[in-house]
Amino acid sequence: MNIDELNLRIREKSGIIENVQTEVRKVIIGQDYMIRRILVGLLANGHLLLEGVPGLAKTLAVNTIANTFNATFKRIQFTPDLLPADLTGTLIYNQKTSEFYPKKGPIFANFILADEINRAPAKVQSALLESMQERTVTISDTTYELPKPFLVMATQNPLEQEGTYPLPEAQVDRFMLKLIVKYPNRAEEKLIMERMVPDKEITINKVVTPEEIIELREDVKQIYIEEKVKDYILDLVFATREPENYSSLKDLKNLIECGASPRATIYLAQAAKANAFLEGRGYVTPDDIKTIGKDVLRHRIILTYEAEAEQITQDNIVDRLFDEIEVP
Repeated sequence: MNIDELNLRIREKSGIIENVQTEVRKVIIGQDYMIRRILVGLLANGHLLLEGVPGLAKTLAVNTIANTFNATFKRIQFTPDLLPADLTGTLIYNQKTSEFYPKKGPIFANFILADEINRAPAKVQSALLESMQERTVTISDTTYELPKPFLVMATQNPLEQEGTYPLPEAQVDRFMLKLIVKYPNRAEEKLIMERMVPDKEITINKVVTPEEIIELREDVKQIYIEEKVKDYILDLVFATREPENYSSLKDLKNLIECGASPRATIYLAQAAKANAFLEGRGYVTPDDIKTIGKDVLRHRIILTYEAEAEQITQDNIVDRLFDEIEVP
């Protein structure tokens, strides 16, 4: 399939996602950034972490998007007393048959909303690792496959909020994107008030099936990335590990404790393809990398104490990368 044929196919298929966005906007006002990134994660088969203060419609957005799909959806409220078995399931003893049988937990669904994930202890957070990476769950000595598609969308409050636990680095790296959700502007908030205060029920139509999502993911995989764009991705990732090799970024060496992992390279390419799909293109441009890059890289850069003392954030580092590294 050549580029022209691929462009035509992508334009035709992107209409399915436009239907999803139309349904979501019946409920969610503004927050286009968050909605598009959730769709990128869905198309690129990558999990998402949404961070923001309470009340920014993080849970509502994820719930609404899940309702547009004819698929199973489970919301798990993470609390300090949650146990790993509450997530994955456990063995139940049947007195009549004198046998144990598995009782599967809420993780066995197409869409998982892990609400306030950083309010649960590390042991429960770690219970997500196998399911997120391997798409399987082990109960006792038996491994079960999770349904397809399978997507974890986790929300968390900023760590300054009381009663939160930092996510383990291994867990954070398994999220393709980390979104920073901000307040709506004044005009958007007025619309939110006018729509939500009457408390009228809004009907969300199911416009996509799980099978269609799997087909769309195959189309996303076919999107073309030119060699120069691949090198641009590699330059961005390697600059987080070896900034001293880039003349204009040498000062970052004292600010970055640990750079992005190879998973960042993979996810940046996959997410850029998904963003190109949303734009109706069969090829990736540097603008796709810039659009999605901060969400892929921000949670994979570990800062030094010096950077924290100077109040430099991961976003500041990523902005420098995009400003200084030559665009093909």
